[in-house]
Amino acid sequence: MTRLLDVENLTLQFDTDEGRITAVDDVSFTLEAGEVMGLVGESGSGKSVTAKSIMKLNPSNAVYGDDTKVTLHLDDGPVDIMALQGSKELKVVRGGAISLIFQEPMASFAPAITIGDQMVEQLLIHMDMNAKRAKEVSIEMLDRVGISDASTRFKQYAFELSGGMRQRAMIAMALSTKPKLLIADEPTTALDVTIQAQVIDLMKDLVKDFGMGIIFITHDLGVIAQTADKVAVMYLGRLIEQGPVRDVIRNPSHPYTQGLIAALPSLDDLDTPLTPIPGDIPSPLERPAGCVFNTRCSANLGEVCHTNIPQFSAVTEGHNVACHLYNREGAK
Repeated sequence: MTRLLDVENLTLQFDTDEGRITAVDDVSFTLEAGEVMGLVGESGSGKSVTAKSIMKLNPSNAVYGDDTKVTLHLDDGPVDIMALQGSKELKVVRGGAISLIFQEPMASFAPAITIGDQMVEQLLIHMDMNAKRAKEVSIEMLDRVGISDASTRFKQYAFELSGGMRQRAMIAMALSTKPKLLIADEPTTALDVTIQAQVIDLMKDLVKDFGMGIIFITHDLGVIAQTADKVAVMYLGRLIEQGPVRDVIRNPSHPYTQGLIAALPSLDDLDTPLTPIPGDIPSPLERPAGCVFNTRCSANLGEVCHTNIPQFSAVTEGHNVACHLYNREGAK
C-alpha cells in the first residue's frame, strides 16, 4: 500500500472562559491508500475534533501543539496541512483531497437549496469543469451510490428525501470531487439497521473502486468489525489501543476496550444483562493526571496509574496498547 496520511503528535486545546482545555493529547497514527481505519470511543472522547483537525476545521479558539504535524501524501507531493493558512490554501484539504461526511445530513444540506445545486456549486469550486459537466458528474455520482431516478433527486431538496437517501446523497456529494481521503463521522448512527448495512456495503465498494483511504468514526464496535482494516480506540483525547481490527476485537488489551466490547448486547443470550463501563467520562476541565482512564478503571494499579502517562507497548505485531498493565515487551 501507499502511505496516504501521517498524523504525528496531534495536540489540540481550546481557549474558553473557564481556561485552556485539552481536547486531543499527543495523538499519532498513519493511514494507507485503500485502507479503512475505525476511530472509536464514547461521546466526548475527541474523535470528531481529531477528524476536524486533519482539515483544520476547528474554530478560531483552537490552539495546536508546537509538535503537531499532519501530512497528506498526494500524487504531486506531500502537503503539510498545519502550514496551510487561509481558505484559498485550505481548499486542497477542505472538499478537495479530503471530504467529510457528517453524522446528520439534514443539518449539513442547506434546506432552501436543492441537492443538485449544492453538488454543482462544490464541483465548480474544487474542480476544473463547467456547470453542465458538474451537473452530469453529480447525477452520475447520485446514481453510483444507489439513488434511484437520480436526475429527479438532483432537483429535490434535502427534506424531500428519506434519512437513508439523504445519507447517500451526502456520500455522493463527498465523493464527487474524487477525494484521496474520506472522513465519515458516525455516518450510520441515525439510520435503521437495514440502511446501515447498505451504507456499510456501499463504503466498502467505494474503497475498492476509488482506492481512497477512509477514517470511520463511531462508538459502535460492531460497525467497525464489519468495515475497518484497523482500529484506534480513543478516550478523553488520547489513543489507548490500536491495531488490526480482528486482533483488537478478539484480544482487547486495554481495560477500556474490554469494557466497550463487554457493553455490547449478546444475541446468543437475550437474558444476559448489559455491562456498562462504571462512571462517566470526565470533563476536559477535570482531566485526570497519569492515565486518563484511571478514574473508571477496574484494574487500577494505584500510584503509577495516577501519576504516569502510559506509553504504547506491543501486544502482538501491529497491535499496541497504552496501559501500565503491560511492560515494554507487551507481556502482561
